[in-house]
Amino acid sequence: MTNRSSLSSQQGGFSLIEVMVAITLLSIAILTLVAAFASAVASTQNAEENLIARQKALQAMESIFTARNTQQITFAAINNIPSGGIFTLGATPMWSAGPDGLVNTADDVPFPANGVCPAGPECFPLPGPDGILGTPDDVPMSLGNFTRSITIAPVLQADGVTVNPNLRQITVTVTYQGGRGEQHSYTVLSLISSFR
Repeated sequence: MTNRSSLSSQQGGFSLIEVMVAITLLSIAILTLVAAFASAVASTQNAEENLIARQKALQAMESIFTARNTQQITFAAINNIPSGGIFTLGATPMWSAGPDGLVNTADDVPFPANGVCPAGPECFPLPGPDGILGTPDDVPMSLGNFTRSITIAPVLQADGVTVNPNLRQITVTVTYQGGRGEQHSYTVLSLISSFR
């Protein structure tokens, strides 16, 4: 009999407390994985909008340099309207460049309807369920939640007081609302001189 009692005392199982602790730890691990997966999905969805914001900011900056290089506009015109230039101050919708060919100027106009997108802010057709662009099931992606601002500031000489008449700082910022309502922005800074 002593053999049996010593044998049964060596056999053991899990107590209820040990099982509850294991379930709790497993639940926490699963919830952490679900949260990480949700974060990855949200980041993937924002990647497309981040790319668009970057491209639109660079495109606006490049158009200013091109207009200066081709002498389409004078160096004096490369300024915000309150400072005697042609560029609007503050955030504006992603509209089409007007007759001057530059965005964020007073002559900008809404994009015309193109069959997939309605008139208004710029809109991109994206492939529909068939995965092929240019077919009847294309889906419009409006840039109605995007804005762009171009700020042009004077640059000071080395003395820190005198304004350099041949140099300006251009800041182009494209801002958009993310899927969860958070605001994102992409900013490009550059210096432009009066010399080509």
